[in-house]
Amino acid sequence: MQDFFNLIINGLKYFMELPANLIEPIGFLPDFLKDALIDSLNLIPFLFLVFLLIEFIEQYYTKKKHLFVFFIKKVGPLFGSLFASIPQCGFSVIASTIYTRRILSRGTLVAVYLATSDEAIPVLLTYPEKAPVIIPVIFLKIIIAIIVGYVVDLVINYQAKDPCEISEQAYSAQKSIEKQEGCCHHHLSNAVHTKDFWIHPLKHTLNIFAFILIISVILSYILQEVGGDVALEKYFLMNSPLQPFMASIIGLIPNCAISVMFAMLFAKGAISFGSMVAGLCTSGGLGILVLLRRNQDKKDTAIILSILIAVGTVTGLILQYDIFHINSLFQIFGIGI
Repeated sequence: MQDFFNLIINGLKYFMELPANLIEPIGFLPDFLKDALIDSLNLIPFLFLVFLLIEFIEQYYTKKKHLFVFFIKKVGPLFGSLFASIPQCGFSVIASTIYTRRILSRGTLVAVYLATSDEAIPVLLTYPEKAPVIIPVIFLKIIIAIIVGYVVDLVINYQAKDPCEISEQAYSAQKSIEKQEGCCHHHLSNAVHTKDFWIHPLKHTLNIFAFILIISVILSYILQEVGGDVALEKYFLMNSPLQPFMASIIGLIPNCAISVMFAMLFAKGAISFGSMVAGLCTSGGLGILVLLRRNQDKKDTAIILSILIAVGTVTGLILQYDIFHINSLFQIFGIGI
């Protein structure tokens, strides 16, 4: 039995060292590019396993979209926040689609966006020393989303324009969900076939690998040119109040690469924990793209995006400067942020 475990351990060790063994001998590649390639290739197996699990979760819940719509209408921001906190790429799209039919409240949609973490959680999992911060990230985003969601519904009284007759809303929303695509252009309501179960996680893994590789190359090049972590922090405005604000603005870009970028910049020490949370609060994934395309009331869209930026910036500043000693709360449990 001991020989069997040793064989497995040696096999895993060989597999993990394979990228370095293949890339290090390539003489014409600069060192920063070698480092980026090795780090990125080592993440592929783990990312695939994580996205395979996420695919299972996403398919299971997407097939129960009727229950999703029912409960999110009844419980609003509370249910929307909890549902959106599950790492996936489809819930914000579904929420945006049914919001444009005025079936959800504005506060519920804002809560879904604020709680969505997109690809940040899987990426953070690939950095063992940073993985513990996943707990405060999810916890804080859920709490913020619930509070802000209900406040928005209570305080903001602007009535968004209805896109169609009330009697047509449920039918139109259902058809829109069935036609809506998630990341990698897979249909959210038609992901039950065996090949899709394996192909989509593989495509997703390759897409995220490409994002990680690009960001790793850029960061490695900057580290080589500016001369170390201290210079890197200065380059990205570490400890500046502008950093959470800029992160909140950039987070609105509707692309998986944005949340990947925030997670990696935090893991590399380029941005603060507060700035990462600020960016992830506004990073609603492809849901924001659906809102921009399908919401006929542009003033309503502007209100929602402004709320996200304001909440993301304020949250980032509070965490960055530990204004309410929130960081100390997690240190009690041995989690340093």
